[in-house]
Amino acid sequence: EATCQRSKGIKQGIYNCQGCATNLSAAVNLPTFRYSRLFIPRLRKNYDTMKSKQVVIASKIEGFPCESNFRIDEVDLPSLKDGEVLVENLFLSVDPYMRAYTEHLVVGNTMIGQGVARVLESKNDGYKSGEIVLANCGWRTHAVVSDLASLMKCPASAFPDVPKSLYIGALGMPGLTAHYGLFDICEAKAGETVYVNSAAGAVGSVVGQIAKARGLKVVGSAGSDEKVAWLKELGFDEAFNYKTVGSMADALKKYCPNGIDVFFENVGGEAFVPTLMHMNQYGRIAVCGAIAGYNDEAPILAPLPHRQLIFKSVKIQGFLVTTLFGQPAKLQKAVGEMIGWYKEGKLKAKENILEGFEKMPEAFITMLKGGGHGKFVVK
Repeated sequence: EATCQRSKGIKQGIYNCQGCATNLSAAVNLPTFRYSRLFIPRLRKNYDTMKSKQVVIASKIEGFPCESNFRIDEVDLPSLKDGEVLVENLFLSVDPYMRAYTEHLVVGNTMIGQGVARVLESKNDGYKSGEIVLANCGWRTHAVVSDLASLMKCPASAFPDVPKSLYIGALGMPGLTAHYGLFDICEAKAGETVYVNSAAGAVGSVVGQIAKARGLKVVGSAGSDEKVAWLKELGFDEAFNYKTVGSMADALKKYCPNGIDVFFENVGGEAFVPTLMHMNQYGRIAVCGAIAGYNDEAPILAPLPHRQLIFKSVKIQGFLVTTLFGQPAKLQKAVGEMIGWYKEGKLKAKENILEGFEKMPEAFITMLKGGGHGKFVVK
């Protein structure tokens, strides 16, 4: 206080002269690092406004998204109130379903999404500072959470050897989507044949691996020879490049000679009908995604051979994994099984991690273009 002429009244909690910290440290004969690390943060926590960066919609997305559809804003966060939690996102997810939800966003809205987050401060008895959580707060670096439905407990503390990013990937929403669709919606059983398209994606790659773990025959399709080779490394019984096979009907006859019992549908579009025609009696189809049409202004329409559905008693069911999240006992069992498979080496995870919050739009667009295989994450 005696040496700083530009910042008066430190005893009253006023601190607006970070630049003279070195002079003050020297005056009291303390190493600068002690002042910087111990003294300044305590003052800043009490008197500086916390800021957050967020990705917002800059222009209406028409057709395939581009980076100009997004912008990054910096905003001041409100002071924490009773019952609220302040979180910092460590890893943020980009997923195909987000493209469908952008239809409901307007210019200025924050992009939706989930992250693995750390609790920085809590005024809620249910969460403590330092805890790792799953936060549905959109593409933000930080957030003050008042609606606790946006937070979920994360198993990270119980399994410190598991990378935290996997809880928004193979062990999180995409992996649990695979588990729920395969075993609850389709009731897949050992000895059956499951076919999954977009098999090199975050969901599809898990579908194939956990189906193998349960004793099913697994066939997958993907959009490049590199992805097909990776699927074979994961243990898929058969895999093919749908872009080069010519006829989907012939490819399915070749790779699924005994027909298809379970079809895990991630794509939609014109390839749906030849797959439907190859279904076995009492076949089950879980409609998880429709990435083929997410960027189209008009929906893709495909003929539906009703006679095939009737005489083969084929079941088609769309689903959302949020249904599983509303069943705590079933959810806990599924998470435990997935972590067990991961630790046993039966479930492998491929991550494409981009560094830096500003990479969110790039990661999203690259993922939609099929620019990699596995899960896309921004750190």
